[in-house]
Amino acid sequence: METKLFIAAIVLFIISRFLKGKRKKFSGLWGKIYNEIFEWLQTGWSVVLLATILMYFFLQAFKIPTGSMRQTFLEGDHLFVNKFIYGFRMPLTDGKRIFPLKDVKKGDIVVFSAPSMALSPIERKKKIKKDFIKRCVALGGDWVELKNKKLYVNGEMQIEPNVIHADDIVYSSPPQLSKYTPEEYQRAWENGRFADSLASVRDNFGPVMVPPGHYFVLGDNRDRSFDSRFWGPLPDRFLKGISWFIYWPIGRMRIIMR
Repeated sequence: METKLFIAAIVLFIISRFLKGKRKKFSGLWGKIYNEIFEWLQTGWSVVLLATILMYFFLQAFKIPTGSMRQTFLEGDHLFVNKFIYGFRMPLTDGKRIFPLKDVKKGDIVVFSAPSMALSPIERKKKIKKDFIKRCVALGGDWVELKNKKLYVNGEMQIEPNVIHADDIVYSSPPQLSKYTPEEYQRAWENGRFADSLASVRDNFGPVMVPPGHYFVLGDNRDRSFDSRFWGPLPDRFLKGISWFIYWPIGRMRIIMR
């Protein structure tokens, strides 16, 4: 979206510069119409450029597409994402950010570009880009494990007041995974090998270590979320920002707390 807006701003700017050189050729009614068009273009490219800067560096509007974060968010909620709190994303870099106000912490609800293994084969083939929203539950260097739906980080069971379980069924880890060595399991997870079988690691998973520079993210609607259990760790460069404020519908308007 930011790229499209930037291109639109450049096109409007070029057209306005071209028209500026032709202004003296028109007079009377045609001159008035010409001047109106020119003024609109002058304003238009400035507004579009400002919107591009705001969306790239500061804020992003985001609509909740699925129920993976119920009850924290409902489908159709519209919210603003704070894109500068983790640092300003630098153009033409691989997600590098500068001047962060805070580091990512456990419990932060983050918006990010979906890794390739989080997309369907058709979406990957068409190079479709999507943004996801999940809760960060572990940072680089942390050990993560799920036992019968309970989350453990570094061996300690986590108290998760925002998490719901929509399914009473508890899936056991499939026998084929028990044949993996810890190194093979870690490698398979990091490569997104569990994305093709959602029941395999939904309720019993790990242990794995989150690689440095990555995060482990989960949906609050734990049984209905496609997340790091399946497609692997989230690279820091994919991170866009933290959820900040629900602005629609009006009845749900609020600042988002952890």
